[in-house]
Amino acid sequence: MTYKGYLIDLDGTIYRGSEPIPAGKRFVEALQARQLPFLFVTNNTTRTPETVADRLKNEFDIHVGPETVYTATLATIDYMRAHGGTSFYAIGETGLIDLLLEAGFVWEETTPDYVVVGLDNQVTYEKFVTATLAIQKGATFIGTNPDKNIPTERGLLPGAGALVSFVATATQVEPIFIGKPEAVIMEAAVAKIGLKKDEVLMVGDNYLTDIRAGIDNGLDTLLVLTGFTPKAEVPELPVAPTFVLDSLDEWRFES
Repeated sequence: MTYKGYLIDLDGTIYRGSEPIPAGKRFVEALQARQLPFLFVTNNTTRTPETVADRLKNEFDIHVGPETVYTATLATIDYMRAHGGTSFYAIGETGLIDLLLEAGFVWEETTPDYVVVGLDNQVTYEKFVTATLAIQKGATFIGTNPDKNIPTERGLLPGAGALVSFVATATQVEPIFIGKPEAVIMEAAVAKIGLKKDEVLMVGDNYLTDIRAGIDNGLDTLLVLTGFTPKAEVPELPVAPTFVLDSLDEWRFES
């Protein structure tokens, strides 16, 4: 099968924390050389697309534009615009809060229309309190993504999903998840790349998010064993990925 476009994860696929994955860089450069469209689809909401592109350039020598980055923040904004409401409270960082404000939503801590919970490296108990009380008063509870962990050079650290679980436990309210593997972000990403689902391959390291995002939404999948999902788990996966590789260097674009 020869694919016309690629949706690609970042953390654990192109890099691991601050550690480069050299095969990831070579994979992107091979796509560019073949003029194949690609979109980085990431559950990370701590950075804007511009910041992600700058980081890829400055830290990993991967040269792409911000238009190639589609974050769970952008998908969250699209969801909120489609469902009405103007105010929000968020647990998150610049890549989430600043973009929500720039999109025209208004910060409100007491009675917001939405409470959005993403990854926040400076999270405090008081932030959880504010989110919990707002949801109890009727705010719609959004989790940017369900990732329980994020792969880094230090190991698997708590992800946004862990913070969302804290609020879900405190409120007894289940969140609306936006990021992978949910249809919200995948339908938008496929529309953005401008191809049909059967023409696109989803590439990632995390079976629970990246690969399930493809499987659950009708895309072929490539699981690369450089991040979250270990090789030992592959035989026991409930639905097999279309492809499993130890390294993206093993991928053959023409078949």
